[in-house]
Amino acid sequence: MARPSSPHVPAAPRPRRRPVRVAMLLLGVAMAAYTALLTALYLGQERLIFRAAPLPADHRFVFDQPFEEIRIPVPGASLDALLFPQPGSRGLVFFLHGNAGNLQTWTRGVDFYRRIGWDFFIVDYRGYGRSSGQVESEEQLVADVRAAYDAIAPRYRGRPIVLVGRSLGTGLAAGLARSVDPALLVLISPYASLVEAGQRAYPFAPAFIARYPLATDRILGEVESPILILHGSRDTLIPPSDSERLAALARAPVERVVIDGAGHSDLQAFPAYLDALAARLDRIGRPGP
Repeated sequence: MARPSSPHVPAAPRPRRRPVRVAMLLLGVAMAAYTALLTALYLGQERLIFRAAPLPADHRFVFDQPFEEIRIPVPGASLDALLFPQPGSRGLVFFLHGNAGNLQTWTRGVDFYRRIGWDFFIVDYRGYGRSSGQVESEEQLVADVRAAYDAIAPRYRGRPIVLVGRSLGTGLAAGLARSVDPALLVLISPYASLVEAGQRAYPFAPAFIARYPLATDRILGEVESPILILHGSRDTLIPPSDSERLAALARAPVERVVIDGAGHSDLQAFPAYLDALAARLDRIGRPGP
């Protein structure tokens, strides 16, 4: 007797692997592109942060008031600095400028300090103006700033020294103030940290790739000197909320002045900014003998 035949069961269709392979390929390409982008950001931070404007080696500064050009030797380079002294000055303003320009551009408002009776000292970072070399690390930059301070501070022994940082220079000024205890620390348009500033500009980049954190928010609580913070209400590059947080972190006496209508680069055009700075400096120094 013949056995009944089994019903025919069709074979299961083979899985389609091509779409999976394409997806994996696209993912690999995306990851490679992302890695390349992060690598470029990691290696190119100096070009992004330090927008140096060099000056010719034979450049000569010309001002309508007395000044002294000072060369400061540092490992592997030489920093260029300017000192604007005046008779009977109240003390010294040690100024650390922002991430662009050079001594020529940052001394356009130097007459302000002459009018209120303070000597003014300003230094170019490596690669800026007539300073040689290139910025290569935060440790190097911090050491250079300290070398500049050590070069000029002995002339003002027994007299008040005020540290002023503008934008990029605020983190450096705060770090210096922690170790030298100035009569006053002035932070103009300060950031909480360059890590946060960088993530605002590049939100896709993880914090760990930042080689220049300049974490003012971790420093300011250790500064014992009085602090003045000046910030424009319309600053879109470094929001006023950064300086608000810094003021809350300070343990020393702190005064924060928000300049209504000012942005990041035009503070000096507002009389309220100049008045606030002049009034605070006036409470420190008195004419010398």
